[in-house]
Amino acid sequence: MDIRKQKGKQVGRLTVTEQIDQKHQEDLQRLRGFRLLDDDFLTKCFEGDTASIELVLQIVLEKPDLKVLDARTQVFVENLLNRSVRLDILATDSTGAKLNVEVQRSDKGAGRKRARYNSSMMDANLLKKGEDFDKLQETWVIFITENDVMEKGLPLYPIERCFLGTGERFEDGSHILYVNGAYRGDTPIGKLMHDFSCTDAADMYYGTLADRVRFFKESKEGIEIMCRAMEDMRNQTLKEGMINVAKKMLEDGTITLEKIAEFVGLSVDEVRKLKTDQNM
Repeated sequence: MDIRKQKGKQVGRLTVTEQIDQKHQEDLQRLRGFRLLDDDFLTKCFEGDTASIELVLQIVLEKPDLKVLDARTQVFVENLLNRSVRLDILATDSTGAKLNVEVQRSDKGAGRKRARYNSSMMDANLLKKGEDFDKLQETWVIFITENDVMEKGLPLYPIERCFLGTGERFEDGSHILYVNGAYRGDTPIGKLMHDFSCTDAADMYYGTLADRVRFFKESKEGIEIMCRAMEDMRNQTLKEGMINVAKKMLEDGTITLEKIAEFVGLSVDEVRKLKTDQNM
Protein backbone atom coordinates (compact mmCIF):
# COMPACT_ATOMS: atom_id res chain seq x y z
CA MET A 1 0.00 0.00 0.00
CA ASP A 2 1.19 3.50 -0.80
CA ILE A 3 2.10 4.99 2.58
CA ARG A 4 1.53 8.50 1.25
CA LYS A 5 -2.07 7.58 0.35
CA GLN A 6 -2.59 5.94 3.76
CA LYS A 7 -1.39 9.07 5.52
CA GLY A 8 -3.56 11.22 3.28
CA LYS A 9 -6.67 9.32 4.28
CA GLN A 10 -5.98 10.09 7.92
CA VAL A 11 -5.51 13.82 7.44
CA GLY A 12 -8.30 15.73 9.19
CA ARG A 13 -9.51 12.64 11.04
CA LEU A 14 -9.35 11.80 14.74
CA THR A 15 -8.46 8.38 16.07
CA VAL A 16 -10.88 6.73 18.49
CA THR A 17 -8.55 7.63 21.37
CA GLU A 18 -8.41 11.25 20.26
CA GLN A 19 -12.20 11.40 19.93
CA ILE A 20 -12.63 10.05 23.46
CA ASP A 21 -10.11 12.57 24.80
CA GLN A 22 -11.85 15.41 22.95
CA LYS A 23 -15.22 14.37 24.39
CA HIS A 24 -13.66 14.20 27.87
CA GLN A 25 -12.27 17.72 27.52
CA GLU A 26 -15.69 18.94 26.37
CA ASP A 27 -17.27 17.32 29.43
CA LEU A 28 -14.74 19.00 31.73
CA GLN A 29 -15.49 22.37 30.17
CA ARG A 30 -19.22 21.78 30.55
CA LEU A 31 -18.73 20.69 34.15
CA ARG A 32 -16.92 23.93 34.98
CA GLY A 33 -19.99 25.88 33.85
CA PHE A 34 -22.52 23.87 35.85
CA ARG A 35 -24.56 25.55 38.60
CA LEU A 36 -27.05 24.20 41.10
CA LEU A 37 -29.70 25.76 38.87
CA ASP A 38 -28.87 23.02 36.35
CA ASP A 39 -31.17 20.23 37.49
CA ASP A 40 -28.89 17.37 36.40
CA PHE A 41 -25.99 18.83 38.37
CA LEU A 42 -28.19 19.60 41.39
CA THR A 43 -29.65 16.09 41.60
CA LYS A 44 -26.17 14.56 41.38
CA CYS A 45 -24.84 16.95 44.08
CA PHE A 46 -27.80 16.23 46.36
CA GLU A 47 -27.85 12.47 45.74
CA GLY A 48 -27.57 10.80 49.16
CA ASP A 49 -26.88 14.18 50.82
CA THR A 50 -29.66 15.02 53.26
CA ALA A 51 -27.67 17.92 54.77
CA SER A 52 -27.78 19.99 51.57
CA ILE A 53 -31.46 19.29 50.95
CA GLU A 54 -32.25 20.08 54.59
CA LEU A 55 -30.45 23.44 54.34
CA VAL A 56 -32.36 24.42 51.19
CA LEU A 57 -35.72 23.45 52.69
CA GLN A 58 -35.01 25.25 55.95
CA ILE A 59 -34.35 28.45 54.02
CA VAL A 60 -37.10 28.38 51.37
CA LEU A 61 -39.78 27.24 53.83
CA GLU A 62 -38.45 29.55 56.54
CA LYS A 63 -38.39 26.63 58.98
CA PRO A 64 -34.94 26.59 60.64
CA ASP A 65 -35.86 23.56 62.75
CA LEU A 66 -36.94 21.38 59.79
CA LYS A 67 -35.24 17.98 59.80
CA VAL A 68 -34.97 15.77 56.73
CA LEU A 69 -35.13 12.06 57.49
CA ASP A 70 -34.93 10.76 53.93
CA ALA A 71 -34.20 12.25 50.52
CA ARG A 72 -34.00 10.73 47.05
CA THR A 73 -33.23 12.20 43.64
CA GLN A 74 -34.76 11.45 40.24
CA VAL A 75 -37.74 9.63 41.73
CA PHE A 76 -40.04 8.03 39.15
CA VAL A 77 -43.71 8.18 40.16
CA GLU A 78 -45.65 5.82 37.92
CA ASN A 79 -49.17 6.33 36.64
CA LEU A 80 -50.30 3.03 35.12
CA LEU A 81 -53.11 4.61 33.09
CA ASN A 82 -51.79 8.05 32.15
CA ARG A 83 -48.71 10.26 32.38
CA SER A 84 -46.05 9.39 34.95
CA VAL A 85 -43.63 11.95 36.43
CA ARG A 86 -39.99 12.06 37.48
CA LEU A 87 -39.28 14.22 40.53
CA ASP A 88 -35.88 15.96 40.86
CA ILE A 89 -35.89 15.56 44.65
CA LEU A 90 -38.37 13.88 46.99
CA ALA A 91 -37.72 14.35 50.71
CA THR A 92 -39.47 13.33 53.92
CA ASP A 93 -39.19 15.48 57.04
CA SER A 94 -39.51 14.53 60.71
CA THR A 95 -43.28 15.21 60.67
CA GLY A 96 -43.82 12.79 57.80
CA ALA A 97 -44.44 15.57 55.26
CA LYS A 98 -43.38 14.84 51.67
CA LEU A 99 -41.47 17.58 49.86
CA ASN A 100 -40.82 17.65 46.11
CA VAL A 101 -38.16 20.11 44.92
CA GLU A 102 -37.90 20.90 41.20
CA VAL A 103 -35.26 23.12 39.61
CA GLN A 104 -36.26 24.79 36.35
CA ARG A 105 -34.24 27.07 34.10
CA SER A 106 -37.02 27.16 31.51
CA ASP A 107 -40.12 29.19 32.43
CA LYS A 108 -42.23 26.75 30.43
CA GLY A 109 -41.05 23.84 32.57
CA ALA A 110 -42.35 25.56 35.70
CA GLY A 111 -45.97 25.91 34.57
CA ARG A 112 -48.69 26.16 37.19
CA LYS A 113 -50.49 23.06 35.94
CA ARG A 114 -47.26 21.07 36.19
CA ALA A 115 -47.08 22.03 39.87
CA ARG A 116 -50.69 20.93 40.27
CA TYR A 117 -49.98 17.61 38.53
CA ASN A 118 -46.89 16.89 40.65
CA SER A 119 -48.98 17.58 43.75
CA SER A 120 -51.74 15.23 42.63
CA MET A 121 -49.28 12.46 41.75
CA MET A 122 -47.69 12.71 45.19
CA ASP A 123 -51.13 12.45 46.83
CA ALA A 124 -52.08 9.45 44.69
CA ASN A 125 -49.09 7.50 45.99
CA LEU A 126 -49.31 8.36 49.70
CA LEU A 127 -52.24 6.20 50.84
CA LYS A 128 -52.38 2.43 50.88
CA LYS A 129 -55.56 0.66 49.79
CA GLY A 130 -58.29 1.08 52.40
CA GLU A 131 -56.37 3.71 54.36
CA ASP A 132 -58.41 6.64 55.73
CA PHE A 133 -58.05 9.99 53.93
CA ASP A 134 -57.14 11.64 57.23
CA LYS A 135 -53.86 9.69 57.07
CA LEU A 136 -52.83 11.73 54.02
CA GLN A 137 -49.52 13.44 54.78
CA GLU A 138 -48.78 17.11 54.22
CA THR A 139 -47.16 17.75 50.82
CA TRP A 140 -45.03 20.51 49.33
CA VAL A 141 -44.23 21.07 45.66
CA ILE A 142 -41.38 23.59 45.43
CA PHE A 143 -40.20 25.05 42.13
CA ILE A 144 -36.86 26.88 42.16
CA THR A 145 -36.80 28.82 38.89
CA GLU A 146 -33.94 30.68 37.23
CA ASN A 147 -36.22 33.60 36.36
CA ASP A 148 -38.96 35.39 38.25
CA VAL A 149 -41.77 33.45 36.55
CA MET A 150 -44.46 35.20 38.58
CA GLU A 151 -42.99 38.62 37.68
CA LYS A 152 -43.84 40.27 41.01
CA GLY A 153 -40.29 40.86 42.23
CA LEU A 154 -40.77 38.73 45.34
CA PRO A 155 -38.32 36.10 46.58
CA LEU A 156 -41.02 33.54 47.43
CA TYR A 157 -44.49 32.82 46.09
CA PRO A 158 -46.45 30.51 48.42
CA ILE A 159 -49.70 29.18 46.93
CA GLU A 160 -52.48 27.92 49.21
CA ARG A 161 -56.12 26.92 48.71
CA CYS A 162 -58.45 29.29 50.54
CA PHE A 163 -62.09 30.25 51.04
CA LEU A 164 -62.67 33.03 48.51
CA GLY A 165 -65.32 34.70 50.66
CA THR A 166 -63.17 35.11 53.76
CA GLY A 167 -59.58 34.58 52.61
CA GLU A 168 -59.11 31.89 55.25
CA ARG A 169 -56.90 28.97 54.34
CA PHE A 170 -58.58 25.70 53.43
CA GLU A 171 -55.85 23.81 55.34
CA ASP A 172 -55.96 20.58 53.34
CA GLY A 173 -52.22 20.03 53.81
CA SER A 174 -51.32 20.66 50.16
CA HIS A 175 -48.79 23.46 49.43
CA ILE A 176 -47.10 24.87 46.33
CA LEU A 177 -44.15 27.26 46.52
CA TYR A 178 -42.29 29.08 43.76
CA VAL A 179 -38.80 30.35 44.59
CA ASN A 180 -37.47 33.25 42.50
CA GLY A 181 -33.95 32.23 41.47
CA ALA A 182 -33.26 35.74 40.16
CA TYR A 183 -33.75 37.27 43.60
CA ARG A 184 -30.68 38.75 45.31
CA GLY A 185 -30.43 40.38 48.70
CA ASP A 186 -28.64 40.24 52.04
CA THR A 187 -31.07 37.62 53.35
CA PRO A 188 -30.89 33.82 53.64
CA ILE A 189 -32.99 33.33 50.49
CA GLY A 190 -31.02 35.98 48.59
CA LYS A 191 -27.72 34.31 49.51
CA LEU A 192 -29.12 30.86 48.66
CA MET A 193 -30.21 31.96 45.18
CA HIS A 194 -26.77 33.55 44.71
CA ASP A 195 -25.20 30.19 45.55
CA PHE A 196 -27.52 28.38 43.13
CA SER A 197 -26.18 30.62 40.34
CA CYS A 198 -22.46 30.19 41.18
CA THR A 199 -20.13 28.16 38.99
CA ASP A 200 -17.27 28.41 41.50
CA ALA A 201 -17.58 26.96 45.02
CA ALA A 202 -15.21 29.67 46.32
CA ASP A 203 -17.87 32.30 45.59
CA MET A 204 -20.63 30.60 47.58
CA TYR A 205 -21.99 31.69 50.98
CA TYR A 206 -23.14 28.34 52.37
CA GLY A 207 -20.32 25.93 53.20
CA THR A 208 -22.57 22.86 53.03
CA LEU A 209 -23.42 23.57 49.39
CA ALA A 210 -19.92 24.79 48.51
CA ASP A 211 -18.40 21.52 49.76
CA ARG A 212 -20.67 19.46 47.48
CA VAL A 213 -20.01 21.65 44.45
CA ARG A 214 -16.25 21.59 45.16
CA PHE A 215 -16.28 17.77 45.41
CA PHE A 216 -17.94 17.28 42.02
CA LYS A 217 -15.94 19.97 40.25
CA GLU A 218 -12.49 19.75 41.82
CA SER A 219 -11.88 16.25 43.24
CA LYS A 220 -10.81 13.37 40.99
CA GLU A 221 -13.56 11.10 42.32
CA GLY A 222 -16.29 13.72 41.91
CA ILE A 223 -15.19 14.65 38.38
CA GLU A 224 -15.24 10.97 37.35
CA ILE A 225 -18.77 10.60 38.74
CA MET A 226 -20.00 13.65 36.82
CA CYS A 227 -18.32 12.58 33.57
CA ARG A 228 -20.02 9.17 33.82
CA ALA A 229 -23.32 10.91 34.51
CA MET A 230 -22.92 13.09 31.42
CA GLU A 231 -22.15 10.02 29.31
CA ASP A 232 -25.29 8.35 30.68
CA MET A 233 -27.33 11.46 29.78
CA ARG A 234 -25.99 11.36 26.22
CA ASN A 235 -26.90 7.68 25.91
CA GLN A 236 -30.38 8.36 27.32
CA THR A 237 -30.92 11.18 24.82
CA LEU A 238 -29.81 8.88 22.01
CA LYS A 239 -32.17 6.14 23.22
CA GLU A 240 -35.09 8.57 23.39
CA GLY A 241 -34.35 9.62 19.80
CA MET A 242 -34.42 5.98 18.70
CA ILE A 243 -37.74 5.48 20.46
CA ASN A 244 -39.30 8.52 18.78
CA VAL A 245 -38.20 7.31 15.34
CA ALA A 246 -39.55 3.82 16.09
CA LYS A 247 -42.93 5.28 17.11
CA LYS A 248 -43.22 7.16 13.82
CA MET A 249 -42.35 4.01 11.88
CA LEU A 250 -44.98 2.07 13.82
CA GLU A 251 -47.57 4.72 12.94
CA ASP A 252 -46.77 4.13 9.27
CA GLY A 253 -47.96 0.54 9.73
CA THR A 254 -46.15 -0.90 6.70
CA ILE A 255 -42.81 -1.81 8.27
CA THR A 256 -42.22 -5.03 10.19
CA LEU A 257 -41.15 -4.95 13.84
CA GLU A 258 -37.93 -6.69 12.90
CA LYS A 259 -37.04 -4.04 10.31
CA ILE A 260 -37.86 -1.20 12.71
CA ALA A 261 -35.62 -2.77 15.36
CA GLU A 262 -32.83 -3.12 12.80
CA PHE A 263 -33.16 0.48 11.55
CA VAL A 264 -33.28 2.25 14.93
CA GLY A 265 -31.03 0.00 17.02
CA LEU A 266 -33.63 -1.28 19.49
CA SER A 267 -34.47 -4.89 20.28
CA VAL A 268 -37.57 -6.48 18.74
CA ASP A 269 -39.06 -6.84 22.23
CA GLU A 270 -38.60 -3.10 22.86
CA VAL A 271 -40.33 -2.25 19.58
CA ARG A 272 -43.13 -4.72 20.34
CA LYS A 273 -43.70 -3.02 23.71
CA LEU A 274 -43.87 0.38 22.01
CA LYS A 275 -46.51 -0.98 19.66
CA THR A 276 -48.50 -2.41 22.56
CA ASP A 277 -48.35 0.92 24.43
CA GLN A 278 -49.52 2.80 21.33
CA ASN A 279 -52.53 0.50 20.96
CA MET A 280 -53.66 0.86 24.57
